Amino acid sequence: MSVETIAKAGKMPSAEAIGAAGILSYQEGAVVSRTLIKEGAGSVTLFAFDEGQGLTEHTSPFDALVYMLEGEAEIRVAGKPIEAKGGDLILMPANQPHGLKATRRFKMMLTMLRP
Repeated sequence: MSVETIAKAGKMPSAEAIGAAGILSYQEGAVVSRTLIKEGAGSVTLFAFDEGQGLTEHTSPFDALVYMLEGEAEIRVAGKPIEAKGGDLILMPANQPHGLKATRRFKMMLTMLRP
């Protein structure tokens, strides 16, 4: 399955293997995202952050699981700094403040878990 096919369909195809990190490209000075799945039970979104880019501290009413695909970021959860790198998993509990900043370019997959 090509990245172009995913972009045209607007979602991830079923029963096919795709390279997650290749779905998004970095853009200088920007954050890029693409939602792969959005259902009642939750959503899966890929992000690509250029170095120095981030998300300001915020809260979510749902648990969120971050899977770092590549690169490095500082993720803060309830005031606790976490140095995250490719291959790491971070659980951000519902209603806890969290934010992040790319210490190097990085890509992540964010899974929102709705009860």
